[in-house]
Amino acid sequence: LLSARVLAVASCTTRLHASNLGEPVCDYQQVTIPTSQPGPPRQNISVEDLTPKLMELLKESGMENGVVNVISRHTTTALTINERENRLSLDMERYFLSLAPPDERSSAETAMAGVTYSHNDIDLRPDGEEEAQRCRENGWDIDDADELQKWREQEPINAHS
Repeated sequence: LLSARVLAVASCTTRLHASNLGEPVCDYQQVTIPTSQPGPPRQNISVEDLTPKLMELLKESGMENGVVNVISRHTTTALTINERENRLSLDMERYFLSLAPPDERSSAETAMAGVTYSHNDIDLRPDGEEEAQRCRENGWDIDDADELQKWREQEPINAHS
């Protein structure tokens, strides 16, 4: 995680009544899970345990049966179900770094010479009308050369593909 991430958590259940099923009851929460790594956000992999926060939300909701759906609202965040064990977390970090080592242009401590990702070629972006339109929709006047440069300067070099 580069920083704290926002997760959407929805838990739904159906309350049983004496002779029929009641209306579904859903509880939607948006939570921020801070990274356990000290200091300012950095380009690194971290494994975070969401169980305590999810258990707290479920307890507060009063639901006893149902389904919990957890959604990451960030493209570089992944959700997986594993037991919480330190050596497993280290194995996961090593595995993900072997799949996608950090770009040599990133600030990651584990950046590797010779590793580059096309999406980090900021000077070539936006590279098509679709990306250009997304920039405009997000308030960037990229048709103006100065504004385009400002947009490029604020785009981060991502550590991983």
